[in-house]
Amino acid sequence: MSTVQEAGVRDWDFPRGVASVVLMVGFGREHGVPVQRMLAGSGVSEKTLADPDAQVDAHTELAVIRNLVRELGERPNLGLEVGRRYRITTFGIFGFACVSSPTLGEAIAFALRYLELSFTFCIPVARWRPGEFVARIHDERIPADVRRFLVERDVTAMHQMLCDLLGHQVELVRAEFDFPPPGDRRLYDEIFGLQPQFDQPHNLFSLDPAMLEQPLPQANEHTWAMCLAQCRELVSRRRARTGIAADVRERLVPRGGVDGFAAPPGIDLVARDLNMSTRTLRRHLDAAGTSYRQLLDEVRRALAEEMLTATPLSVSDVAIRLGYAEASTFIHAFKRWTGTTPSAYRRGALTPPVR
Repeated sequence: MSTVQEAGVRDWDFPRGVASVVLMVGFGREHGVPVQRMLAGSGVSEKTLADPDAQVDAHTELAVIRNLVRELGERPNLGLEVGRRYRITTFGIFGFACVSSPTLGEAIAFALRYLELSFTFCIPVARWRPGEFVARIHDERIPADVRRFLVERDVTAMHQMLCDLLGHQVELVRAEFDFPPPGDRRLYDEIFGLQPQFDQPHNLFSLDPAMLEQPLPQANEHTWAMCLAQCRELVSRRRARTGIAADVRERLVPRGGVDGFAAPPGIDLVARDLNMSTRTLRRHLDAAGTSYRQLLDEVRRALAEEMLTATPLSVSDVAIRLGYAEASTFIHAFKRWTGTTPSAYRRGALTPPVR
């Protein structure tokens, strides 16, 4: 029997911070590529690179990646070289949340759930099965001209994060890639601690599942809870809808986070706050391709998952805070959203069973 955990996103086309672009531009500059050539066609200026709060879309980073591959693509194992530059601190609050997680397994589960706060183009899916933890790396939607580079870069970056989290070199149980072997495999062997297999059906790597239970050296429960809240807030901002849907969603999200949550306002109250009739609000939301109920479900689901994983509240207390009259109604809704019960989600979301 096995347990599968998918990432919180299914595709690479999500906005991301500028740190990854900064890293690649720096790598290019070290190897003789001027900043202007690294940024050509991306729409990113040198001034943007100096702004730690700057955000770019995935296609912008992809333009920089293409420039890097065009300029330095003749270097053997370019993706590995770049990937090992991604340290846990490169990822900002996302990285700090991973570092402060109680165990490696919980850090991995968190990283999958909030993957859109990373810089990856490859989408990992984790599977726990008897004697092995396997991460399959999906690259099917990555443009062919940069696919190998990004598989090398992203898998190496994931491995580097594991090393940073545990504070020592992590040797994999196995590593497989779906492309032909390079002329010189030594860097692969050095980084991953084994000889990978090439020309395989899938890209994947695996760990001894016992490693997932290892406490992290910098684990801190208070810091972890704080980082979780900040990551949830950041994801909400990045996912924020526009127009009337954004106005409604803003009125449904509690100002004080989960601690200050009160029952959400009904559609009549939201419409009144927006200076329109309920009927007009419904019509506008329908034109925007959504509804009050859909937006309310989105907010409730995000808050429910946060409260179940980051607070000791009982399922009944979570139901009350979300505005449900009975816990059974909340449980039914949660199963509709996630396919599992709140109690099962709490047990398994951040500590997947090792079998």
